[in-house]
Amino acid sequence: MEDSSDEPPTSAVLLDSCLFSQVIFNNVEKFYIPGGDVTCHYTLTQNITPRGKDWVGIFRVGWKTIREYYTFLWAPLPAAAPSDSVVQQQIQFKAYYLPKDDEYYQFCYVDQDGVVRGASVPFQFRAETEDDILVVTTQGEVEEIELQNKNLHKENEELKASCANLQKQNMELQEELKKTQELQKSLESLRSNMENLEQELNSLKMENKHLKEQGDCREAELHQLQEQMQSVTSEKERLENRLKTALDHMDQLQSQVLNYEKEVENLSHMDHDKTEQLETLKEENHQLRLSTAQQQQTHDLLKELEEQKNLFHILQAEKNEAEEENRKLRGENDALLRHLSQPGEVPPFSAASQAPIPPPEAGSLLFGNPYCAAGGSLGAGVEASLRKCPMCGDVFPEDVETSEYEAHVQNHLVVKCPICSESFEESNKQVFDDHLFCHGLE
Repeated sequence: MEDSSDEPPTSAVLLDSCLFSQVIFNNVEKFYIPGGDVTCHYTLTQNITPRGKDWVGIFRVGWKTIREYYTFLWAPLPAAAPSDSVVQQQIQFKAYYLPKDDEYYQFCYVDQDGVVRGASVPFQFRAETEDDILVVTTQGEVEEIELQNKNLHKENEELKASCANLQKQNMELQEELKKTQELQKSLESLRSNMENLEQELNSLKMENKHLKEQGDCREAELHQLQEQMQSVTSEKERLENRLKTALDHMDQLQSQVLNYEKEVENLSHMDHDKTEQLETLKEENHQLRLSTAQQQQTHDLLKELEEQKNLFHILQAEKNEAEEENRKLRGENDALLRHLSQPGEVPPFSAASQAPIPPPEAGSLLFGNPYCAAGGSLGAGVEASLRKCPMCGDVFPEDVETSEYEAHVQNHLVVKCPICSESFEESNKQVFDDHLFCHGLE
């Protein structure tokens, strides 16, 4: 059997209903030698249309259905489908898949619907013998074979005619079946339509009943509406009278509204004028506030200047006292220096007695520097007390000129502008006041 996973399509078609004349097997041997391949030749007549699932099988003689095949091969499709001419085809069965016994077999062509379309004469798989050769060459066997061929040909013709009749009957039955199916579909459609119509009829009956009930209700409603219409008509007349009165009153109100609008417009103009006056007053108030702030600032500055002026007078008095005391101390210092320059004399004032002068050491100058001894330290202390700034407490050494010290003290007596930090001498008060006034105008 051929190595294929696809099984051929089969059916329970019996031998007496097959269409054997549509495929004719040619050159079929009476027996085939075992162990060799077998080539099957067949002819496709114009009465068959080959399809992809047609197949050729080897059947043991006496088979009842096509399921009893021994092996099969798929029938190749011809290069051109048969029309009015016949087509010669062949397939080859491999020796491995062929039967090994000496029973009689035959080739059968089966279409993809499972219908047998042709069958060959029986043959065997066995070795050729002399008896077979003699039998084949006898005249009686030839005549018998010819007679069998004539009978088979006659049988094929009869089967062909029978198949044609069966095909015609089958086509008629199929047409009738189609008509019956169409009639059945139409009947089912009519039944469905009938059911739908019955449902619609029932629905219409219910709706008609409901409409009748609604009609009765609407007659009562119509009577009630007529009564309401009469009432509405009378009410309409009364409302029209009221509307006329209301319109007259509205005309009066509109005239009053026009008068009110004129008054509102006049008040609006007055309000606009008052708003402008208010803005002017706000601006004047703002200028007054600025002027008041500037006056207050000027007052504060003048007050501060007055305080600084008083402080300057106080410092000037202290300076004068300090200069007077300095002058006296310088005089005493000069006197002390003169007395110190004379040996063996003691200063006549008490300041000299507080620091006695020791005798000079051996090898020292008799008239040395008086500031290198005790008298020198005394003079340095006096000078240091006179060179201390009364404003900031700075101490100036003795080699600083008196004019520099006075200039330092004088710097404390300079007035500075609190706005731009510009300095002015306290003696130029008018210039400082004019400067502050210029700041107030900015």
